[in-house]
Amino acid sequence: MSEQPAIAVVTGASRGVGRGIAVALGFAGMTVYVTGRTLSGQGQEEVNGQLLGGSLEETVQLINRAGGRGIAVACDHADDAQVASLFGRVQREQGRLDLLVNNATFLHSQLVAPGPFWTKPLDMVEMLNVGLRSAYVASYHAVPLLLAASRGLIVFISSYGANCYMHGPAYGAQKAGCDKLAADMAVDLEGTGVAALSLWLGLQHTERSALVGAASGVDYSAFLAQAETPEFNGRVIHALLNDPELEQLSGQTLISAEQALRYGIIDSEGRQPASLRHQLGAPVPTHPARVG
Repeated sequence: MSEQPAIAVVTGASRGVGRGIAVALGFAGMTVYVTGRTLSGQGQEEVNGQLLGGSLEETVQLINRAGGRGIAVACDHADDAQVASLFGRVQREQGRLDLLVNNATFLHSQLVAPGPFWTKPLDMVEMLNVGLRSAYVASYHAVPLLLAASRGLIVFISSYGANCYMHGPAYGAQKAGCDKLAADMAVDLEGTGVAALSLWLGLQHTERSALVGAASGVDYSAFLAQAETPEFNGRVIHALLNDPELEQLSGQTLISAEQALRYGIIDSEGRQPASLRHQLGAPVPTHPARVG
């Protein structure tokens, strides 16, 4: 790695998982470009009738306070031109990139509502646009910058829903698609020093998950007590970026909690989040066949 501060882009970082990952990278001294639609103030996303808090400017303050350097870039990942502009700015200001975290995704307010997919709003399918297609577009623009750094990493934020029924077919297809993007991009990236990985996160301790739990009428307190903080996953990603064996891991789908054990990473209050592979399944290995 360069002696200069490592450069990261974390998409969808105005709140929740993206914010926590970005702050953890800031704590490691990185320069972190954070993207989202809410630059300041409060966004328009609602969960259980309540507006979700968070903005890019708040995330930048937290990154700076942690010891890194945060840079906010308002970006709607449904707009390819805005994504191209984002990476154009990174090129002009930094000339390289060390890490891309594809976290941005569309999460519908009725995502966890009961009922089959055809009874829910059709725009649930937007997860295949912002979440899957958008991750491809961001990676497309990021790779030349990652190659300029000679060593780098693309991380796709995924979940156990890639291989078990979770929140319906749109959610599952988006997560499974991210796993396949990582596997296939890794083939194209072989020998370049740039790796691509998909990372399965467990239940996240975020404002959204707390509001969803309250809306369901189920006592989520026991689940949240075992949930991962987003910062925990940011520390796992940082460890992966600096792993001497990163090239050998490229193309794999990994479970964050298992990698944390490998790197000796613990969560807040000394907790060690557990892998859920026995309850929810394990990543499916890809076949080694290659058709050009």
